Amino acid sequence: MIGLIQRVSQASVTVNQKVISEIDTGGLLLLGIEASDTLSHAQKLAKKLLNFRMFSDDLGKMNLNIEQIQGQLLIVSQFTLVADTQKGNRPGFSKGASHEHGLTMYNAFVTEIKRQTQLPESHIAMGEFGEDMKVALINDGPVTFTLTV
Repeated sequence: MIGLIQRVSQASVTVNQKVISEIDTGGLLLLGIEASDTLSHAQKLAKKLLNFRMFSDDLGKMNLNIEQIQGQLLIVSQFTLVADTQKGNRPGFSKGASHEHGLTMYNAFVTEIKRQTQLPESHIAMGEFGEDMKVALINDGPVTFTLTV
C-alpha cells in the first residue's frame, strides 16, 4: 500500500462533471493498493498518515499532524502509484490489486482512518473508487510525501 500525501489549501474530485468531494486546508491522499495488501497494511498506513507531521507550527517547522491543525483529508484511489516503471517505457500493473481486492482495501483504509482519527467525520472525504476522476488541488508549499508500510 502506497500513499502519496500532498498538503493542500484546497482539493476536489469531480466525476462526470459533478464535484463529488471537496476539502479546504488539509491533505489529499492518493492511495495505491497492491495485490498483496492486507488489513494490517491499511491499519499501519492510516496510523502513519494521521501521525505524520507535515504542517507548520508557529515557528514554521513541520511539527504538526493533520489532527493537530483540525485539517481535512481527501482520500482518492490511484492504481497507477503501484505501477512497475523499471523496464521500458510502458508501466506494468501486475503488482496492482484486482478491482474487487482494491475496493475492499480502499474501504478498509477509509474505515481505519475514521476509526483511528480524532477528526470529525465531516473532515474525511473520498473519491469514487474505480471511476474516471478529475482531481484538482492547490498544493500548499508545495509539500508532497510518499508513505509506505
